[in-house]
Amino acid sequence: MTQSLEDYLEMVSFLADKGPVRVTDIAAQLGFSKPSVLAALKILEDRGLITHERYGPVGLTPKGEELAAEIRERHNLIKKFLIKKLMVDAAIAEKDACKMEHVLSPETMQKMRDVMTE
Repeated sequence: MTQSLEDYLEMVSFLADKGPVRVTDIAAQLGFSKPSVLAALKILEDRGLITHERYGPVGLTPKGEELAAEIRERHNLIKKFLIKKLMVDAAIAEKDACKMEHVLSPETMQKMRDVMTE
């Protein structure tokens, strides 16, 4: 799964917390065109992670919900770690967490969890 697809899945999950998810909402939040969003959503749908009918809302499948929850957990853990342990400004921590959540190894993530629960 590419970083870009993970970002789309995470955004669908985030927006779903607030209500029905529309393609235009995803495009506005991520700063991409609707055709680009639709192309990415098609890939996610083909992988069984989302449901989407033309002009309808975007939904997460159980498999998509599980993966999105993992991505969001990594993001939140990294952001909290940067803020609480490294004293990084919250806005910078948010941007850095968006990048780091895709590349850190499971071992590094576990070490962060361990440090955060001490």
